[in-house]
Amino acid sequence: MAQATDQSTVTESAVRELTERLLADFGHLDDTAFFGAQFDLGLARVDFPRGHGGLDAPPALQGVVDELLEEAGRRGNWTRNPMGIGMCGPAIVAWGTEEQKHRFLRPIFTAEEIWCQLFSEPGAGSDVASLATQAVRDGDEWIVNGQKVWTSSAHIAKWGLLLARTNPEAPKHKGITAFILDMKGPGVEVRPLRQMSGGADFNEVFFTAARVPDSMRIGPENEGWKVATATLMNERVSIGGNVMPRGSGPIAEALEVWASLPARQRDAVRRDQIARLWIEAEVLRLGNIRARVQRQKGVPGPEGSILKLGGALFGQRLSSFIVDLLGAKGMLCPGYDLEGHPESASDPVISFLWSQASTIAGGTSEIMRNILGDRVLGLPREPGIDPNTPWNQIPRS
Repeated sequence: MAQATDQSTVTESAVRELTERLLADFGHLDDTAFFGAQFDLGLARVDFPRGHGGLDAPPALQGVVDELLEEAGRRGNWTRNPMGIGMCGPAIVAWGTEEQKHRFLRPIFTAEEIWCQLFSEPGAGSDVASLATQAVRDGDEWIVNGQKVWTSSAHIAKWGLLLARTNPEAPKHKGITAFILDMKGPGVEVRPLRQMSGGADFNEVFFTAARVPDSMRIGPENEGWKVATATLMNERVSIGGNVMPRGSGPIAEALEVWASLPARQRDAVRRDQIARLWIEAEVLRLGNIRARVQRQKGVPGPEGSILKLGGALFGQRLSSFIVDLLGAKGMLCPGYDLEGHPESASDPVISFLWSQASTIAGGTSEIMRNILGDRVLGLPREPGIDPNTPWNQIPRS
């Protein structure tokens, strides 16, 4: 696991100077080359180790980098590889070997290699730790059999962060191991799942005697739940914690639609609704800023669940309001190309249909409330099976 380092030697002025040099020397390059240079200079995530995209610097200094890149229009590569940059990369930094860090982190950040997260299963969605996909040791390899579902980007991913059951006789949280899986390798089949919006961004993935070298194991054998916990926290922060300028993003789209309406349709009731939504957007934005400061102290905590829950519910309310403003136009959905990409990715109707999944993806709202009740409010856990029960003795549907 990555060791803590002395972060006191890196200053804000040094990071600012380094970022300005990045823009001056490499700002003319295409995205892949530019983000590669950013990684090499230690500006991918300044709190990562030196040589692995960071400077061993305090996480707060990443804001200096992001602000300068935002002004120059060279920020936002996480949208090209969200699972890799937001979740899998940090897991490799925390739990991976030096060889794994050298091999995978740079192409993750440049988006030359797309990643997916192989956690959820048909019988293990909200309760990921009950997963049944098995990995059996065979010399220096593991043989994987099972199924995953709702896997974003699996159809375009080169690598996947896989959780598999390696000791069925241990309690469900204790017998899991994390692996890096070649998504294009033998025994791995990806099947797209068509959504109600017409797209196919989610997938189900089947493993039939797929082989994974032990060198692709992340963390100790049977300790994969620790890797998963850190990854899921980063996922919820990524979903709920994107800090944008005041009044920007989806609420700006709502205001644009509002401004386009005839004066007679901008009545007092709708004006009150959009004002409330703007306030809610600003509360979430400020909450994200506060959570970002808290995350500077280490691994993301329960605040990621707060933001994920609040952001998902807000997104549904806001997109529904926009569609209502559109009237009859809100019933028209744009078409899709042969690969399942919308003709207009920013269409408000697509956003409305997509928002229905936001309270499921990354952990259901019910699970988020359970986490908050347990870890934040200190409420007693829901009654259930003794957590020390061996996985193979737990009844399964």
